[in-house]
Amino acid sequence: MTKQKVVVKLSLDDGKKRTKALKTAVNMNGVISVALDGDKLTVIGAGTDVVNLTTQLRKKLGYADLISVSSGDDKKEEKKENKPQGETKNLQPLVYPYQYSYQYPFVYNEGAYDHYSIF
Repeated sequence: MTKQKVVVKLSLDDGKKRTKALKTAVNMNGVISVALDGDKLTVIGAGTDVVNLTTQLRKKLGYADLISVSSGDDKKEEKKENKPQGETKNLQPLVYPYQYSYQYPFVYNEGAYDHYSIF
């Protein structure tokens, strides 16, 4: 299997979330190394299930956005970074809408329930 470099953006507010993120990433199968740079988690591994990694991070932390998946070769990335590219696209995270249920209004007719009165 070839090495993969996965970068995931997380919302890390405190130290507990950082340790949860690192523990979750390390416990995945095929992970070789894990690094945390600010709010970005970089995972390098061979045969790592990227979808399962992001799903587990979302379950534990609430927010995880997969930024990039690339081969683990650092030399190729450095060459690409030196070349200026055109415009970069700003990708917005996928937001799921809040699901709500409709509450039917209750109409009370005063005359209809008079015979059930206790008084």
